[in-house]
Amino acid sequence: MEVHQFYCFPRHAFRPTLYTWSVSNPPMPDDATNEPHPDPQSSPQLANHFASYPSLRDRAILITGGATGIGESLVRHFAHQGSRVAFLDIQDEPARQLMDTLVAEGCPAPLYIPCDLTNIPALQTAVKQVLDTFGTVDVLVNNAANDRRHSIDEVTPEFWDKSIAVNLRPQFFAIQSVVPAMRAAQRGSIVNMSSISWMIPSTGVPLYVTAKAAIVGLTRTLAHELGPFNIRVNAVLPGAIVTEKQQRLVYTPEYKAKIMASQALKRDILPDDVARLVLFLAADDSSAITNQSYVIDGGWV
Repeated sequence: MEVHQFYCFPRHAFRPTLYTWSVSNPPMPDDATNEPHPDPQSSPQLANHFASYPSLRDRAILITGGATGIGESLVRHFAHQGSRVAFLDIQDEPARQLMDTLVAEGCPAPLYIPCDLTNIPALQTAVKQVLDTFGTVDVLVNNAANDRRHSIDEVTPEFWDKSIAVNLRPQFFAIQSVVPAMRAAQRGSIVNMSSISWMIPSTGVPLYVTAKAAIVGLTRTLAHELGPFNIRVNAVLPGAIVTEKQQRLVYTPEYKAKIMASQALKRDILPDDVARLVLFLAADDSSAITNQSYVIDGGWV
């Protein structure tokens, strides 16, 4: 039996609270892949287990595609760090449910802006609204994407343009829109969500794979262009992340068996796992890190 103690300094409080809890360290179950790890936000004991970043408190965070999946986890994690969070999405109902949940958990309501990211003028207007509200953007997380399955034969010029319009073009124009404020502040962290799909490589999604590979190239060149202004640019490359959408559309027992055969870690990789990596890249703890691509896939590649 392990007994742990730590002090928590809540926002706007001057006296720390001492928390104590015990962990019995039960053995690993025979089949560790049957259930994903518990959601840390649903368990105070587990939530207390993970890192808190004082440098993220009151920082202005902008996340694209923040209503569901990895994006929803990003919004939650930054909100619980005490950040000022804005997110863009076209999924109105889950976005508003997320806002209500965070308020119920004691977080300030995030700034939610409905926005079709394929409409670049609308994206630029949304970013301006965030800047007008927060005064700056300290962290941009380019998360939005669509991995709709498609074959080579069904790709038309129109389909090509639509895929790139979702999976690549908004990343550049979101960066372009926040860079003036980051230059003025002489600091910033940009995290571009790529994927291991181009490293495996995945099949059945050639345009998605193309865009995710291009994002790494975009990350590397902009890291050097923006480095003189103390703006860091990194990429995160998730593997098979168990989101609600993936469970609904593709996470069959057969697909899960393939994943577990490929991963070194024989357990589900969750959106919260990705969010905790992004928190580190956003925080000052990683202030010397830029131009890097971080794989989070349980050891698949």
